[in-house]
Parts: sequence; C-alpha cells; structure tokens
Amino acid sequence: MKGRVLLVDDDAAVREALAQTLELADISTITAGSFVAAKDRITADFDGVILSDMRMPGRDGFHLLDYAHGQDRDLPVILLTGEGDIPMAVAAMAQGAFGFLEKPCAPAELIAVLERALHTRALVLDNRRLRQLVETGDPAARMVFGTSDLAEKLRRQVRLVAQAEGDALVNGAPGSGISKVAEVIHLSSARSKAAFVKRAAAGMTTETLRAALQEAEGGSLFIDEISHLPAQLQLVLSEGRDGPQGVCLMAGNTRDLTAEMQAGRFNADLYYRLEALSVRIPSLAERPEDIAEMFRRYVAQASEQAGLRAPEITPEVIASLMARDWPGNARSLMSVAMRFVMGLPEDVAPDTTLGLVEQMSMIEQSLLETALRRTGGQASAAAEALKLPRKTFYDKLARYSIRAEDFRP
Repeated sequence: MKGRVLLVDDDAAVREALAQTLELADISTITAGSFVAAKDRITADFDGVILSDMRMPGRDGFHLLDYAHGQDRDLPVILLTGEGDIPMAVAAMAQGAFGFLEKPCAPAELIAVLERALHTRALVLDNRRLRQLVETGDPAARMVFGTSDLAEKLRRQVRLVAQAEGDALVNGAPGSGISKVAEVIHLSSARSKAAFVKRAAAGMTTETLRAALQEAEGGSLFIDEISHLPAQLQLVLSEGRDGPQGVCLMAGNTRDLTAEMQAGRFNADLYYRLEALSVRIPSLAERPEDIAEMFRRYVAQASEQAGLRAPEITPEVIASLMARDWPGNARSLMSVAMRFVMGLPEDVAPDTTLGLVEQMSMIEQSLLETALRRTGGQASAAAEALKLPRKTFYDKLARYSIRAEDFRP
C-alpha cells in the first residue's frame, strides 16, 4: 500500500466511488460520512492524509480543515469542491489546504495530488521520528527549550563546548538558567557518567574548594557567580593547584566578567582560562518567540511533578504571557507555569531565586497548612480534603515540621 487516506464525504455513492478509485491505485482508504464520524481519526500521529468534500451538512470542509490543523499543522488536507466553488477553494488554500479538486475529477489527477500529499506526510513523520531519536540521545535538544534561531544557536554552543572537553564559562542574565546549561554541557560531554558538583562562589573557603574538587574528580565542578570567589581562590584555580587532576571547571556568572577583569577585580589568568570556551544564554527579551514553547514545557514538567493533569493552555494565556516583561527570565516563567498548574492566583510574585523543586515544596507546605486551618487542626479531615492517605499526610506534616495542634482553636 502507498499510504492511507481518510475520505470524508456525506454522499455515500460518491464516497464509495472515490474509495474504489483509491484502492485500485493501491491506496488504503478509511471512509467517513461526516466530520463527526471522522474526528477521532484526525490526530497528530495519523500517518495518512485527508480528502474531504467542501460542502457537507453540519460541519463543512472549512471546519474540518481548521480542526485538522489544530491537531497537526503539517497534516495535509485536500478539499473537493463542486462546480463553481473555485473562490471558496482558493480561500481554503489561503487557510492552509494542501490542495483542492473540482468534482467530478479525473482519477489520474486525484491520484497524483494524493501521492504528493502522502509523500509530504511521510517526510514530515520521518523527520519527527529522527528528531525524537536525536533528542533522546542529545541532552541539549532535550533540556534546552525554544525553537528560535537564538535557542538553536545556544544548543550548538553547548554541544561544541561539551565536545571540546575544556573549562568553560556560562553567562547570562539572572534567572536565565545558567546552572542548568552548565549541567547540560556536562551531560553532553564524555564526563557525563561522572559527578556534576555545584557550589556557590560566595563564602567559599580553601577547604570547601578542595572538598568540592575531590568530589568532582573525573567529572565537572560548577561554581556559580564566579566573580564573587575570593581572590586567593581565584589564584588557586588559575594555577590549577589544590585539587585532583581530571576535573572540568565550569563557572557561571551574571556580571560582565570582562569588565570585572579589566577593573582588577577578577584574576586575569582565570578569566582567560574560562573565556576560551564560553556560552552566553540569551534573555527572554531577546527571543520572545520562545516564551510559548518554554511555558508549555514547564507546565508539562510541573504537572508531572505535582501528579496533576495539565490545564489547557489557551491562546489567551499565551497572549498574556507575551504581553509581559520577563526580567526574571526562564526562572520567572517556570514559576508562573507552576502556579498555573496548581491553580494559584497569578498575582503571587515569583521568587526567581528558587528552583522548581523548592517552589513545589513551598506550595505543598502551603496546601497542607491551608487544609489544617480550614478543618480547625483536625488532621483526619484535612487528609480527606486533600485526598491523601492518613499515613502520607502525617509523613508530609513531619517533613515540613507542621503540627496539627497549632491550628486548633
């Protein structure tokens, strides 16, 4: 068989004649007498194309076209028009129809159009499968979100730095995901099986640096806000002393490290050691076209972690996101996604210093306390209200050091 066609026409005689024509051309056919009958077949993973009459009772070809492209923008839809419906067909082409044919159409013309559509569909699905295979083995594709040119450039930089197997600098605006990108570099490198150790530069001592280097042996040590590292430790790192060999040093920074070095506040040797392999994360203000895609990914992550069904992301939600400034960048967008999943008011200001796990813990603690407050400190009633087994409820209270008696009148 050359492929599958979902054939939609309310005229049974026409439907049967077209189906026979397609089967003689070795094309498998699924028939439906209306949009309602065809709807369940129209999915993003449908491996065929759609051939539909334009004029049908109830939902017409325009509605079917809109619905199909709502499921999958790349799903080819060919529309059949009656004599004199050419203006309508042209309008359908403008809305993204793959093609249109005037009834009655010659079998050769029909088969030629369908074969082109089936070839196009096969290429689209093959490319998706290949992309999925690449992403499952490519941490940069799997973990660095966005579809813009800047997002793709960032992924390319991450892969190149990972392949170079050298010390690296990751810089970006606050909340842009510096530590995450550093971890993606590690996971994309030959060191991915070894440890990825994260430490903050502020307050680091000779002893804590030595311990971190020991822990990261054979892997990677990421030091966040490297410009805050004490001068003596900058010297130690610039000379590669005081630790085991075989540790890849990665540094994160939100300041202009070049200016810090030129002002004498940052060790020049360490700067040039790190700057040779540097990755800059673009802010959301530079790539607003990525906001919708990133929000969808964060909503999916938050829903999975919370064990909740992901809410519908309507065009209105996306429009409101696009209208906002994002000084907190990805971290702020992640916070909004989490509150969206939890159904919390949007006027809650996001804390861009906390990761998703920490923020989820804060939300869980708040829900436990709210349930106890509403039930007057009655733990059994609160557990029932949250639909939690009593043991699980008590375990969570212990985790957050919450005492039910503190909420009793």
